[in-house]
Amino acid sequence: MAAALRAVLCVAGAALSVYALHVEHHAAKDPSYRAACDLGPSVSCTRVFSSRWGRGLGLVEPVLGRESVLNVPNSAVGVIFYLLQGLLGTRRGRLAAVTLLGTSVASALASLWLAGVLLFGLRDLCLVCVSTYGVNLALLGLNLRRWKVERKRPKTA
Repeated sequence: MAAALRAVLCVAGAALSVYALHVEHHAAKDPSYRAACDLGPSVSCTRVFSSRWGRGLGLVEPVLGRESVLNVPNSAVGVIFYLLQGLLGTRRGRLAAVTLLGTSVASALASLWLAGVLLFGLRDLCLVCVSTYGVNLALLGLNLRRWKVERKRPKTA
C-alpha cells in the first residue's frame, strides 16, 4: 500500500513540477501568457512562477545574481526530488530511509518558506504550489513512518 501511494504521489508531484516549468517557460516567452491555473488577479500560478521566488526559493538571486547557474526554477528541483523519492522508495535499508526522510524534511521546509512567501509576500494563491505542498507533506509522512520502521530493525552485517 505504501509503495503504491508513494508512486502516485511521486507521479503527481513530478507532473505538477513539469507543468510549473511549462508555465514559467511560456510566460518568459510571452508576457501575455496565462496558464489554466490563473483564475484571477490574486489566484495566479503564472505570476508566482515568474516572480523571483519561482527560482532558487527567491534566495539565490540576491546573493549570487539572477544569471547564476544555481538560480534554477524551484520546479526543476521538484522534478529531481520526486524522481529521487520514487527511485529510492524502491530500495530497502537505513541509508535509503534516512535519505528519503532528509530530502523530505528539506522539501517540507522549502514548502513552508514558499507558502509564507505566497501568503505574506506575493499575497497570491497558486493552486499548483498548494497542491505540491500537499504532496510534499504526504511524502514526509510516508518517509517518517518508513524511517521509524527501519530504525527498529536490527543492523545486518
